[in-house]
Amino acid sequence: MLTQNLGYPRIGSHRELKKICENYWAGKTGYKNVLQVGKNIRHENWKLQQETGIDLIPSNDFSFYDHVLDHSLTFGAIPKRYNEVILKKGNTELDLYFAMARGYQKDGLDVVAMEMTKWFDTNYHYIVPEFQKDQPFKLFSTKIIDEFYEAKQLGITTKPVLIGPITYLLLGKEKESGFEKIDLIKNLLPVYLEILTRLDALSVEYVQFDEPFLALDLSEKEQKAYEYAYKEIRKAFPRIKLVLATYFEGLGNNLVLTTSLPVNVLHIDLVRAESQLAEVLAQLKENTILSLGIVDGRNIWKNDFEHSIATINQAIEKIGTERVWIAPSCSLIHSPVNLENETNEENLTAEVKQWLAFAKQKIAEIVTLKKLITNEGPASTFQKLEENKKALNNRKTSKSIHNTIIKERVANLKAEDSERKSPFSLRKIKQQQLNLPKYSTTTIGSFPQTAEVRSWRAKFKNGTFTEDEYNTLIAEETAKAVKWQEEIDLDVLVHGEFERNDMVEYFGEQLEGFAFSKNGWVQSYGSRCVKPPIIYGDISRPQPMTVKWTSYAQSLTSKYMKGMLTGPVTILQWSFVRNDQPRSETCTQIALAIRDEVVDLENAGIKIIQIDEPAIREGLPLKKKDWQTYLNWAVNAFKISASGVDDETQIHTHMCYSEFNDIIQNIADMDADVITIETSRSQMELLDAFADFKYPNEIGPGVYDIHSPRVPKKEEMVHLLKKAKAVIPGDQLWVNPDCGLKTRGWDETKKALIEMVEAAKEMRKNEAVLTQEAQIN
Repeated sequence: MLTQNLGYPRIGSHRELKKICENYWAGKTGYKNVLQVGKNIRHENWKLQQETGIDLIPSNDFSFYDHVLDHSLTFGAIPKRYNEVILKKGNTELDLYFAMARGYQKDGLDVVAMEMTKWFDTNYHYIVPEFQKDQPFKLFSTKIIDEFYEAKQLGITTKPVLIGPITYLLLGKEKESGFEKIDLIKNLLPVYLEILTRLDALSVEYVQFDEPFLALDLSEKEQKAYEYAYKEIRKAFPRIKLVLATYFEGLGNNLVLTTSLPVNVLHIDLVRAESQLAEVLAQLKENTILSLGIVDGRNIWKNDFEHSIATINQAIEKIGTERVWIAPSCSLIHSPVNLENETNEENLTAEVKQWLAFAKQKIAEIVTLKKLITNEGPASTFQKLEENKKALNNRKTSKSIHNTIIKERVANLKAEDSERKSPFSLRKIKQQQLNLPKYSTTTIGSFPQTAEVRSWRAKFKNGTFTEDEYNTLIAEETAKAVKWQEEIDLDVLVHGEFERNDMVEYFGEQLEGFAFSKNGWVQSYGSRCVKPPIIYGDISRPQPMTVKWTSYAQSLTSKYMKGMLTGPVTILQWSFVRNDQPRSETCTQIALAIRDEVVDLENAGIKIIQIDEPAIREGLPLKKKDWQTYLNWAVNAFKISASGVDDETQIHTHMCYSEFNDIIQNIADMDADVITIETSRSQMELLDAFADFKYPNEIGPGVYDIHSPRVPKKEEMVHLLKKAKAVIPGDQLWVNPDCGLKTRGWDETKKALIEMVEAAKEMRKNEAVLTQEAQIN
């Protein structure tokens, strides 16, 4: 029996990767320093896993920005617009890589970034590969080979990790018509074979191919592509042991296909799909090893050793100990790094902490499970089993988890609690009293959180600032933001959210049933790390959460100030959620807390309230057969949160980086008065779903990409607005950035928003001229 890990967090124990990359982008450190920090993180990760006792340690799981982008660079799938970046004197491969991820706007060049979207149903964002008809591929970057050799120099023979060829293609996007991306498999496969040839020369033993698409619904052509690709790989490399990793769901209709592929090891996710074990065991080919994804790679709860042992023994009874491996369910990049870094009981009590395991603890759990099964461990191993039982029993019986009042409130909900008083057609008429102009301008909510603002929060938390001192500084920053928005003539203002640390964490800190880590960071995209709250108990709102600062900001201006809230589905999706009750029940509890806040904002005189739901598409199950059940409770949760107000109050929502085509009816069912969406990187392509559906409510397609530091010109935004107007009536359109501006600097933010306001004014001017001409004619 062997243990394996599928991937380890690459941000570093103290977010070293974030810090060095951001310093590099700001011109504060050099190329060699970035490479050295990356090497330090890799070495630390490899040595930790080796010392813990993991048998097969992954390499090529490290990335400076995104592992999918790494593969695009490896395969030479570099869009032509980056040719000038490559040729620019002094630019390195890393500069090209970051240009693809973030855009490039210097040295007279202005190149937009590649699209970004969610990695399956996680909050991790990947850079979408771009494919042309007859797309050529070639080995451009040797990162996977270099890192395998680097580990060998340390005396560690790793298991290189590759995104499988079919999954890589299916993650991408056709940038012209006339072909299907899966047809590119014959162009792509030779690069895989070249990589394997080089690894073979270095005496690689195992290579891991990640194929999560095997847990999704596949077309017949895609299934045949799997058969073709792995047959060719096996034929070319009979010596290399192929590890096929599936995760995030069960194999379902792809079970026969997957078990027929000529691989040595099949990995399955038994956290997300425990029920598939018996079917897989029945179908598994003789001599194929089965890797059991038994430790949760996506949540932070301690493994139930007794339950896992029973599951592992079920496999052993069928195929024998030698053909069973133990592993996490998926890569641990979705898990915080190390629970040992949590030393502050103010945020995370000892009671809750004993229920948790982060990445370092999870690999230890894997090794402990192996020792318990094989009886190889010392007496202390069996002591760990008793400690595990004790902690899990404590969680089951803890009085801090259950709240009878909240459970009764959920049980007593009625159908009318999730419906606005009138349909949108009538609400729209009543909301005309807001007297907003055509192409109304607004932002998504947050303004830059500068180092100075973050330092105030840190000083307040550590006691350097009193509450009055802190509040005075936040009030001054808010007032400056309101005044500046008035100066550039934005139509609907926001208060800037300077008092907030994170759009989910901020609310969780004020709700009962949440706990928080101090260093439980996980990567969202690139250098962006988030610290998800931990939902451990029933959720309630003891007091208003946002009314104070929103009301203060509204008192500073005669323009409308938008109340800013995070929606129930997003709070659920972007938290580590309790696993002892259905997610739908937890989500409804959050919805009721947000509903109370919405009503309080309305009572405080706030006429426009935004309830952000960027994660609603992300939460969609991977199997279509499961979609409707999820959508029913997710949409209903949003409606519960939004439906306690009068018709005159305008409810906004925001969604980003989502493909809406398949769920557009459900988006319409949410019945928000205004929805804002990300569309700039796709050049308004995502708007087609709303146009084809004839979406009835108002919509703000993002006109510039906030995940890139480049500043677009007015003309660029006018072009996008004209594309939007070609498919959506102008009187339904709002003008806004793609997302919140928290991560941007003030200089670029101000320049971009000034251009955005001018773009909206030009649209109004153009339409006024057309109207005048029509009247004359």
